[in-house]
Amino acid sequence: MDGLTIRPALRPGRCWPLGASVVDGGVNFVVASGHAQAIELCLFDDDGRTERARLALPGRSGDLWHGFLPGAGAGLVYGLRAYGPWRPDRGLRFNPNKLLLDPWAREIVGRFEWGPQHLGHEAGHPDHPDARDNAAAALKARVVDDHLDWQGDAPLHRPLADSVLYEVHVRSFSRLLPGVPEAERGTYLGLASDAGIAHLQRLGITAVSLLPVHQHLDEQRLVAMGLVNHWGYNTLGFFCPSPRYATRPDGAVARAEFRTMVRRLHAAGIEVLLDVVFNHTAESDEHGPTLSWRGLDNPGWYRLPADRRSAYENWSGCGNTLDINRPRGLQLVMDSLRHWVQAFHVDGFRFDLAPTLARGERAFEPQGAFFKAVQQDPVLAGCKLVAEPWDLGPDGYQLGGFPAGWLEWNDRFRDTVRAFWLGGDCPRGEFARRLAGSSDRFQAAGRSPLASVNYVVSHDGFTLRDLVSYDLRHNEANLEGNRDGHGHNLSWNCGWEGPTDDPEVLARRARLQRALLATVLLSQGTPMLAAGDEIGHTQGGNNNPYCQDNTITWLDWARADEALLAYVAHLVALRRRWLPLADRWYTGLPDAHGRADLSWWRHGGQPLLAEDWNDRSSRVLGAHVGAPGRGGGPLLLLFNARDTGLDFHLPAGRWQVELDSAEPDGRRAWTGQDRYPLRGRSLALLSPSPAGGATPDPTPDEALP
Repeated sequence: MDGLTIRPALRPGRCWPLGASVVDGGVNFVVASGHAQAIELCLFDDDGRTERARLALPGRSGDLWHGFLPGAGAGLVYGLRAYGPWRPDRGLRFNPNKLLLDPWAREIVGRFEWGPQHLGHEAGHPDHPDARDNAAAALKARVVDDHLDWQGDAPLHRPLADSVLYEVHVRSFSRLLPGVPEAERGTYLGLASDAGIAHLQRLGITAVSLLPVHQHLDEQRLVAMGLVNHWGYNTLGFFCPSPRYATRPDGAVARAEFRTMVRRLHAAGIEVLLDVVFNHTAESDEHGPTLSWRGLDNPGWYRLPADRRSAYENWSGCGNTLDINRPRGLQLVMDSLRHWVQAFHVDGFRFDLAPTLARGERAFEPQGAFFKAVQQDPVLAGCKLVAEPWDLGPDGYQLGGFPAGWLEWNDRFRDTVRAFWLGGDCPRGEFARRLAGSSDRFQAAGRSPLASVNYVVSHDGFTLRDLVSYDLRHNEANLEGNRDGHGHNLSWNCGWEGPTDDPEVLARRARLQRALLATVLLSQGTPMLAAGDEIGHTQGGNNNPYCQDNTITWLDWARADEALLAYVAHLVALRRRWLPLADRWYTGLPDAHGRADLSWWRHGGQPLLAEDWNDRSSRVLGAHVGAPGRGGGPLLLLFNARDTGLDFHLPAGRWQVELDSAEPDGRRAWTGQDRYPLRGRSLALLSPSPAGGATPDPTPDEALP
């Protein structure tokens, strides 16, 4: 507080907005707690080590406590103390000996170190409040007043039909990237460096979807093992860019560099989406620390079981569940989203375990308060909203259940495509259905096929290279006895577990990677790639490296597969040119010229019959796209997941190859008619040859899956 003149008393101030706001003449503070008996504002020196004053918030409006501090301004460091009953059996956990972080903090001060002083209860005695004051070691908030010149930058609002998402971890992407200054590696600036942007532009993606960058906490058990929460799904500050990804561990630096990253990416035509975690907080279960929400108003923030108020509903799998059905929980989410759009110019969000946000008392509500709040919010209009459509709560699987305008991670697409190409159980019609937008999940509700986010690999699981290199997970580095992570991966090691020099195994793996990537990028929906898959990155078979901030997760640019990178760039360019399967639903019906917009057929040229759709033995399928999204005339998509090649009988006319995934670069100089020789474990995209005048086939009776 050096240089500040602070009066010893607070005025009532106003009851909005929540958090600390710099206004004329001072700072206004607002804290939400419906069960507290008093709230104190605690003031600290600039580094947050010494408490200088405690001031009771004098104003109360319903569940909002507020006060105005004259003479204060940006830079002030503060914390909160909440007074009320200690009754864990009733969900009440007030302990004024614990300094609490403002849930609306814009900047967090201090370095958190685990210790029993952060527990609200005595270690080993959960019913007894802990009497130790933790203020010296607790995290604090700093008052922030951001008024910036964005130099004309604004969210891009790129059309979904043009979008290719790229899921990426800020640190892992550039930690080893050549051409990035050493100080910027693994940072926001590293991602948006000249070298980083050059790679993204070469690839052709339109949006980076960042793994969580909200400031988060490493779990105590990980710290004890010498590990960290690398992925970041353990949020502490919903308004704060993590200083872990700044060139210095400083909140102001993190904010400035995050904005620089966004501005640079926007200038390159690349949108920025954030993975946000509103389903739980870093306070864990009833044995966890008291950091913020628990001490301010435990039953007001969390979902507590009706028959055991001392515990927590654990629909997140992380110890607790935020109650977004309550007004303040909903306000926290909405204020955070608006903050990231207004203060940081992000273009959209991916919501971790999204059904948790849309539950009433227990059930998922597709027309619930959260969706209504988002739908009517003018700040969020135009943002891309992506749901992970499942959680661990009752009826937690909701693929296809989100409102219009939302996108959803489609795990049915992921699992079906893996099964088709890697030898799992997969009816032929199921593969066609996933390829064509998953109409069974999205069409009946009036959703666009673009609502389906199509992917084969994400951060959660094997990398693409590992998907075709390992039958089993190899998570020993996580120090959990290889018990963590999924045991059912629908993967195939192609005949050898892990690294090998066998040329046949390596060739098979390479061909399958190309086929899987092509399926994602040519399918109907919004495609998503996982960073590193385009260069053949491996995690050594670790399918749950959430705690590995090291070469397991850092992209290995020195061993980048340049041929694969060029191939993926070619795929993205083909999608941009053709949009082979359009952004509208297909009917299978003929137009005035007898041309079906989409039809399916056997490799021998016969239309698929009803019994063919349920055939689990065939790994061969052809699609005649009479009405692609772009580029005019019909297209052919040919799929052969068998180990051996075969001839596809083609519709009348001459055709040319746009893509053949059997080729390392995807290019094949072939023009012909009647039959196309498609090699095993590959797919092809054909277009009419300019000299050929290809014509459509008659409409088959069984046109659509």
